[in-house]
Amino acid sequence: MRRATVVVMDGCGVGALPDAAAYGDAGANTLGHLAERVGGLRLPALERLGLGSIVSLSGVAPAPAPVVHGRLRPLGPGKESTTGHWELMGVVPARALPTYPEGFPPEVVRALEEASGSRFCCNRPFSGTEVIEAYGRHHLETGELILYTSADSVLQIAAHVDRVPEPELYAACLAARHAMTGEHAVGRVIARPFEGAPGAFRRREGRRDYSLHPPARSYLDELQDAGAPVHGVGKIHDLFAGVGVDVKHAAAGNAAGIAATTRLLRELHSGLIFVNLVETDQVYGHRHDVEGFHGALMAIDRAVAEWLKMLRDDDLLILTADHGVDPTAPHTDHTREYAPLLATCAGGDRRRHDGLLADVGASALAWIAGRSAPGLPGESFL
Repeated sequence: MRRATVVVMDGCGVGALPDAAAYGDAGANTLGHLAERVGGLRLPALERLGLGSIVSLSGVAPAPAPVVHGRLRPLGPGKESTTGHWELMGVVPARALPTYPEGFPPEVVRALEEASGSRFCCNRPFSGTEVIEAYGRHHLETGELILYTSADSVLQIAAHVDRVPEPELYAACLAARHAMTGEHAVGRVIARPFEGAPGAFRRREGRRDYSLHPPARSYLDELQDAGAPVHGVGKIHDLFAGVGVDVKHAAAGNAAGIAATTRLLRELHSGLIFVNLVETDQVYGHRHDVEGFHGALMAIDRAVAEWLKMLRDDDLLILTADHGVDPTAPHTDHTREYAPLLATCAGGDRRRHDGLLADVGASALAWIAGRSAPGLPGESFL
């Protein structure tokens, strides 16, 4: 049984999908516009693989001999991290997950209060760093948990660790997860502990995501049935609510995620290493921090250069994304975009492949287990 590594560079879209205008994202192109803003991307390893052969990118030349490269699209609606990762593994949502641009309706808040035994303040879309500055003092004075959302299908609860210890916050979020069902089944309930004094609040690394269970069978399930271990690095385990993931490798940021991936490439003999590198989206993308975004990409590029040296004859390495987060968009939310595809393996093709996000899962299964899953969308590009 062979080994495959799938690395999701979160938010690194490569151009607007045909229906992007319906999401307010006409003309979106995360990597293209990022390259323009920073005066050209400096990504030598990704350039050699063929990133500049997928779309025109300032600073990234087309590769003379690219690996398998192209653009991948979702079958379902939305522009979520949850559904983007689901689709990479063959799970297509029937409808977009619910969002709350005006905050959660009164009946939902009442259900949350009853389920958690807590009271809440805020209840509106908010930046995660700004919301604790706006409501942190009130929270400390009253004990009300800070309830907020974003343009994504998320319910987030923030609490100061001196007022609400992290275990109590996690229990409240788990109760909220159980309460958000039916039409209000949000993609993720997220615990956001913070610390510090008023005026100097800062988020801690104790974030936890309580995700909706995937609504259908995935390529992760197929791999497990084939006897292949599935290792999730970063938020992979959380995005799938643990379904189909054998081992969780927690990583609060890219440095930890890259280190875990490097360690697994040294130690793991077979199976799937499924990695999310979150900072291009969570830390820099939503803030339209183009220099920070570029810096995170350069760190990924250096890691890719090292991983390529570590690949064995039975290895497959796939680099892709889940959606976009265009720094030139009139909002700071995700953008509805194609995902890039770069895939290399021993004796692999050097051709263009434009297809579905689900082709990633189909290819991983074909490479590792030597078979397909006719009931799931996607085709192997190997």
